[in-house]
Amino acid sequence: MAEQFECRWGTWCRPTKMPSVYEVRDGGFLVRRRVRVQATGREVEIRKVLPNATLADALKWMEQESARVRGGKPNGQQPKTRFADFATALLERKVAAKDIVSEAGRQKWVYSLVHLIDGVRDQDEELLVEGFGEFFMDAFTSPKLIEDWKAEVTERAITTGIYAPTTCNTWFGILRVITQTAHREGYMPIDPCKGVSAFDESEHVVYDDDEPNSLTADEARAFLAELRVCYPQHFAMAALALATGLRPSHMRPLRRRGPDADLDLEKKTLKIRRSQTRGERAMNRTKVKGLRTTINLPDDLVEILKWHIDTQLLDPGQQDSDLLFPAIGGGFRSPSVLNKPFAEVCERIGLKKRFTQGIGMRRTFNDLARAAEVEALVTRSISGHLRPEMQDHYSTVQPQEQRAAIGKVIDLAGVRAAREVAAQPADKAQK
Repeated sequence: MAEQFECRWGTWCRPTKMPSVYEVRDGGFLVRRRVRVQATGREVEIRKVLPNATLADALKWMEQESARVRGGKPNGQQPKTRFADFATALLERKVAAKDIVSEAGRQKWVYSLVHLIDGVRDQDEELLVEGFGEFFMDAFTSPKLIEDWKAEVTERAITTGIYAPTTCNTWFGILRVITQTAHREGYMPIDPCKGVSAFDESEHVVYDDDEPNSLTADEARAFLAELRVCYPQHFAMAALALATGLRPSHMRPLRRRGPDADLDLEKKTLKIRRSQTRGERAMNRTKVKGLRTTINLPDDLVEILKWHIDTQLLDPGQQDSDLLFPAIGGGFRSPSVLNKPFAEVCERIGLKKRFTQGIGMRRTFNDLARAAEVEALVTRSISGHLRPEMQDHYSTVQPQEQRAAIGKVIDLAGVRAAREVAAQPADKAQK
């Protein structure tokens, strides 16, 4: 009587008359054998389900695979592969495995690989630093190769102002992922990026007092009033961003109706659970992986969104769309849709500093929330910042805040009282 099927190695199977070959309940055979590698003396397991194989096919595959592994290359060495081929294939693998899910993430890899494979070029396409494209992976024998590349990029691309160090660190971050993976999979004898530091960003100024990319309360009032007059179709989106600190990528896929509506005007709530960067597909998650929030809206913001829905969605495609902020035709708005309106409004109100739709709105929200003495925990619950450090990163301390803080310290320390005592005549002070 044949043995019963059992779940072994994750597959329902039973032994056959041939050692190491098992019959699979759903058809085909499972092969499992331990083989000693001649080059290392270590045993490794070979195991595979062959769903369409006969017993003879399974035996043949097992013997061929055993011979290959037994006489395999030392240390699992892979065949020679060029950097360009490995890096491109790795990107495809990550997209297929959904390690990279957004179009923006894929484009960041593509952009970085252009510079890593083909080399770093200036605006006139003149080659500044050679790329790694033609290198065989096992030719990365020393971290010095990476250090030399960094030195050339610093001298010819960063110091000359052609590229920012933050941009070059994006390339370097992708390079690290490539070398770590290649080393782990046996394509490289060592990981040459291990222990190599990133490009220095200490002297790269992103925001300062003159260019904080944030609006004061007075500037915010003037900005919104002018935007309402010049670009009413964008007013609600800007008001929502300024009032909540939401990222544009989280606002573009918001749905005002339908089975998966995010906006509930009766309950006065807005669910943040999707993100859209580029293309016509939204990710079913936010930028902060796994974080979904519900924002409870005040009456003023509810009225603005109602006005937007009733008066600003004039195109038939917009009216048919479930989106809260649809483009003409009903699809997602472009990531750059607010760039021109913001620049024109800033010019109209005489704003001399640079102000952007994404980071600018987010920084302004944090600054205004702090000025309104909103608890930091509440501010983070609205904007979606998980850590206080990120909230600090998107904040600008105003001069009046510093003056007020120093004034409070002066009061506590008795500096003013001491000064007044010191200003009195000596005989009065003694009394």
